[in-house]
Amino acid sequence: MCGIVGIFHPDRPVVPDGATVWSMAEAIRHRGPDGGGTHLEPHLGLGHRRLAVVDLAAGKQPMSVANRMVVTVFNGEIYNHHALRRELEGQGYSFDTHSDTEVILNGWCAWGPGVLDRLVGMFAFALWDRRSGELLLARDRLGEKPLHYAELPDGSLAFASEARALHVLPQVSRRLDPQAIEDYLALGYVPDPATIFAGIRRLPAAHYMLLCRGKKTRLVPQRYWSPPTQVGSFGPDAGDRLLACLDQAVRGQMMADVPLGAFLSGGVDSGAVVALAARARAAQSGAPLESFTIGFEGEADEREAAARVAELCHAQHRTEVVQARWLDAAREVAQHFGEPFGDHSAVPTLAVSALARRHVTVALSGDGGDELLGGYRRHRWHALAEAVRNSVPAPLRGRVLGGLARLYPKLDRAPRWLRAKNTLTEISLDSAVGYYRTVCKLHAERRHALLAAPLRAALDGYDPSDRFVALMQECDQDDPLLAAGYVDLQTYLPGDILVKTDRASMVHSLELRAPMLDHRFVEMALALPARMKLHRGQGKHVLREMVAPMLPPRHLAAPKRGFAAGISAPLRASAAEVRARLTGSAMLDSGLFDGAALARLADEHGSGRADHSQALWQLLVLEGFLLEESGHVASERPPVPEPA
Repeated sequence: MCGIVGIFHPDRPVVPDGATVWSMAEAIRHRGPDGGGTHLEPHLGLGHRRLAVVDLAAGKQPMSVANRMVVTVFNGEIYNHHALRRELEGQGYSFDTHSDTEVILNGWCAWGPGVLDRLVGMFAFALWDRRSGELLLARDRLGEKPLHYAELPDGSLAFASEARALHVLPQVSRRLDPQAIEDYLALGYVPDPATIFAGIRRLPAAHYMLLCRGKKTRLVPQRYWSPPTQVGSFGPDAGDRLLACLDQAVRGQMMADVPLGAFLSGGVDSGAVVALAARARAAQSGAPLESFTIGFEGEADEREAAARVAELCHAQHRTEVVQARWLDAAREVAQHFGEPFGDHSAVPTLAVSALARRHVTVALSGDGGDELLGGYRRHRWHALAEAVRNSVPAPLRGRVLGGLARLYPKLDRAPRWLRAKNTLTEISLDSAVGYYRTVCKLHAERRHALLAAPLRAALDGYDPSDRFVALMQECDQDDPLLAAGYVDLQTYLPGDILVKTDRASMVHSLELRAPMLDHRFVEMALALPARMKLHRGQGKHVLREMVAPMLPPRHLAAPKRGFAAGISAPLRASAAEVRARLTGSAMLDSGLFDGAALARLADEHGSGRADHSQALWQLLVLEGFLLEESGHVASERPPVPEPA
């Protein structure tokens, strides 16, 4: 895993300043502590920080082929690079290294942008072809590896793995994007292609940009892959094929010239990956696979369940118990991620990454299974809600159920079965908006009550749900789990899960790989019919059946929990400090929020009258981010967003 940076002057044969390019790379040194380098020539400067995983001696970057006419900086892993190398050698291409980076370079020479269709892996890279004057920026299909970019006032383009590298350039504005703030409060993350900064964008997953020397830069990302939009046709061997596909992905992703292990929680996904990886390791070398689990002091956790799996798989299991200091953690997340990030499971992910890095350089994870196979509770709810919608005419739903929802009291503290207001509201809405409400962290009326008037005005009617409506219209909605998974793969997965795993692992210079995000597994799993995913109210049915011989029975029956820990009680116990932070200078000087509304939110949670833990966590992380930003804009006006 690595960090990449670059500056491209499309219409000026200027050599970018080497010290600036190197400073950009050094800003993300944590992504690649094993070495670095730059490539400078007219029009282009590239920088790289390397985490050495494959071909430790010869895989240094920037790397070039064709007499240094084609050069690249690459972040990621190409798991099928051996097969591609053989194919390219058959076409007459020669190789000087054993690295996957060189395969990308020669693949470009052979197939142009078509090389992207042949790559199996996770990647973000910039490739420069001096012969044609073309610059290719590309990102993997699911968005495992990030790529940010900013158009500079002089028409140049700067790009980097993380936004912090772009902020080395004084031309890159730190002004905040009002719509991104709205997205963050609604979803807990900022979806691609936006970032929290108005002047910085992210290249979306499964997209590339092809820029050309001598032409005005047109920043128009092109899609080269899409998830399936319809349910496929499968025979009785579908489960066996799915398991074989996952086994192939696990074996392929165990490629490394450094120590490799796996994260292990109490869930089916990580259990399946560990079981398959342990079996493959035993067949390869007879050595045990190392697995890693984190627990939280004073809370129920998954150490016991993980230990049972590790014992059954003969893994060398390591655990660690940590005491979460949530208020400190909120600011640490803001600092490490460089943007506000509202998923509090980032805290245990940081902890398990630190544990793993003390023993290995690469770790496998079970990420992706929930999105593909109906693993979230919201997926089961969406399937049930769709059944109701299909049996009740739309006008009647809106009039009757919507009316009941407005009359029903909001009972946040009541048992779940009594909290019918949201249930009635969601069923009364159309599919896409109803699904959006199940993922929304802070609904419009509540979040807008927290905003200062200038920010509300700057939003100008922007609605985060529009993205969900547009995505759901692209796929067959007759299968609700396909529709929900299709949306998740283009919102929650790249915006939340993969940002979390990339940043949390890279902070500790750990490469994290997700076999369930092999695009071949994704294409099959997502297209499976709902009856194979959801059975008797439990998701991932087909996967549970296939891995049953490999995992303890109790493990298969356990509900999904993941690495997350409860934050409601700790935030209530720290109510005074929570209130002080939310009404402190970082929040109020930003001009984004109504201080009195923030105080009421903190007081309601502190008194036990309501559970605002998710909203408070998002706001605490945002406070940490604004505190960091205040140091960068001390001589300027606070980063108040401007109307679009």
